[in-house]
Amino acid sequence: MSGDQYTFDTRHDRYPVAAHAILTDPAGRVLLARRAGSGYADGQLAFPAGHVDLGETPIDCLVREIREELGIELDPASITPAGTMFRLSQEPRVDLFFTIRAWDGMPRICEPHKCAELVWVTPDELPGDALDFVGRALANRSAGRPYDEFGWATTSV
Repeated sequence: MSGDQYTFDTRHDRYPVAAHAILTDPAGRVLLARRAGSGYADGQLAFPAGHVDLGETPIDCLVREIREELGIELDPASITPAGTMFRLSQEPRVDLFFTIRAWDGMPRICEPHKCAELVWVTPDELPGDALDFVGRALANRSAGRPYDEFGWATTSV
């Protein structure tokens, strides 16, 4: 859907929406990327992810971002929802997590100005420099918890 096919509501506050890829290999390891050059959490490990652009669905975002960042192709049918997090970061945001178990190609760094390293890790043994919400998102996925609030002083969940 292009931007001229709907009216964008500007009367309400908007939160950034990000789609996160939990690429999982046959051994159960997940792929994390060492952030670089963004000014947010540079040097720390996170899931490959991207902001959902206006007029784009989260699945479209993942397919595009993973192609741009890792040089691999995703089949949208292979993308499975793995949870939603309303997270306080530099600003409140909505994070959508998706498990991906199959893709075409070998993940590689295609944007070295944004990613310094790719690391396959065991979900139960995350490196200490993984972003704090990564472990929580993996725990939510394992527990089948579809929604979480993270980073707020108090939470109702």
